[in-house]
Amino acid sequence: SALHRKAQRTTLFALPLLFRSPCARLCIMKSGGAALLALLLVGTALAVTPVQKVIHLLENMQAKGKDEKHQEQVQFAAFKQFCDDTTTDKQ
Repeated sequence: SALHRKAQRTTLFALPLLFRSPCARLCIMKSGGAALLALLLVGTALAVTPVQKVIHLLENMQAKGKDEKHQEQVQFAAFKQFCDDTTTDKQ
């Protein structure tokens, strides 16, 4: 989604800024890279994976199929009623 893409761009943009700050560099050095790892994990968690994209695509296809099936059932019911009425009128 757009939110995930924005978060991913923000994370990728913020990564170089993280190293510019002396305080941040000190924190990363003292924590053994845990802060950097946490930042990368957050960016990875917000990014949409290809598998998630396929799942989303399949869910959308399923919803569209159900909607089309319902519309077809309504249209067929109206046609069947027309046929039944016409048959009754002709007899």
